[in-house]
Amino acid sequence: MSWHEYIHSDPSVLAGKPVIRGTRLSVEFLLDLLSEGWTGRQILDNYPQLSPDALRALFAFAAECTRDEFVRPVSRRATG
Repeated sequence: MSWHEYIHSDPSVLAGKPVIRGTRLSVEFLLDLLSEGWTGRQILDNYPQLSPDALRALFAFAAECTRDEFVRPVSRRATG
C-alpha cells in the first residue's frame, strides 16, 4: 500500500506533523491510541472521518519510517 495518498505534512497544520489527509489527526496521536490498547475498530468508530485504508496507510507509513533506521540494542539491567 502507498501511504502517500492518505498521509501528508503541512507546516500550517499541527506544526507540520504528519496527519491523515483532510483531518487534524496526527500519525503520532493515532499510534498513541493503538499503543494504549485501542483497536482499529474503536478508532474507526470514534473518528468516522477515517477509513480502513487510511488506518492501513498509518502502518505503511510507520513501517517505511523505521525501515532504514539504525536500531540500537537495549540491554536490560538486572535489578536487585
